[in-house]
Amino acid sequence: TVEGLTKEVASIWATLSLVPAGIAQGKTRSGFGWWILSLIIGPLALRILLFLPKMQYEPEEAEE
Repeated sequence: TVEGLTKEVASIWATLSLVPAGIAQGKTRSGFGWWILSLIIGPLALRILLFLPKMQYEPEEAEE
């Protein structure tokens, strides 16, 4: 039925949206934020993320 197919597509979409989240965490970006974004825009989020550089943090100087 169409209802069963819709549930299957939704579960596959949600599962595949975890891929950009994992890649985002590897690039020191927000995995949760990218997961939400990839739920909304799907594979486009993955394409955007692949071109973003890894975030680099500068160590904060301790104030005395």
